[in-house]
Amino acid sequence: MQFFEGYVRNYRRLNLSVNHNRSMFTKREIDYFASLGEMLGFEVFIEDRKMDKAKGRSRPMDLAWWKWDKRISEKEYVSLDLHLERESVWWKDVETVEKLFSETEEGCVPTHVIGIQYIESEKRIDYLNNLVLEKNRQQQSSALMVYRYDDVETEMQKVSAFWINPDGKQDERHAFCKVDESGYWLMLFEEEVDFSITGK
Repeated sequence: MQFFEGYVRNYRRLNLSVNHNRSMFTKREIDYFASLGEMLGFEVFIEDRKMDKAKGRSRPMDLAWWKWDKRISEKEYVSLDLHLERESVWWKDVETVEKLFSETEEGCVPTHVIGIQYIESEKRIDYLNNLVLEKNRQQQSSALMVYRYDDVETEMQKVSAFWINPDGKQDERHAFCKVDESGYWLMLFEEEVDFSITGK
């Protein structure tokens, strides 16, 4: 869940304005996690690839963190520590989950996965989380699923994050997206939003 807390706290630093399109949101968010991985010492690749055995071909990963340690191997990466997918199109939500949990080669099973995606509504979350649980029974990754959607009650964009352990235990945290006085997007945790000011 610490990944999500950092993402929320640093969202304003991405400098995404109301004039940016969804492609720029995707690029900046992927770049944020790429920089984070590099600072933590991983080999980071955008649009990396790994084998999808069900499809019989390799498929791209939006972002991958690989662990390199010459003490262990001079020829191969020690592990794939993170596979991240970022999707702006809500009708690709199932495809995003399938990419994160595809059957692959032994050295390409990620320790952590992060899925950040827009979804049609809050009602879709239970279905997607159940799909993650089902697919992760074999993969056994620690998964952070982040869903962004329009919240009917507050008339704001809500971001719901679910940390799902390999044993199926879940933790959740929620935030809201807001535009500041300069026209740039930021995020605040649910408990930090003063709904008396917004009138909701």
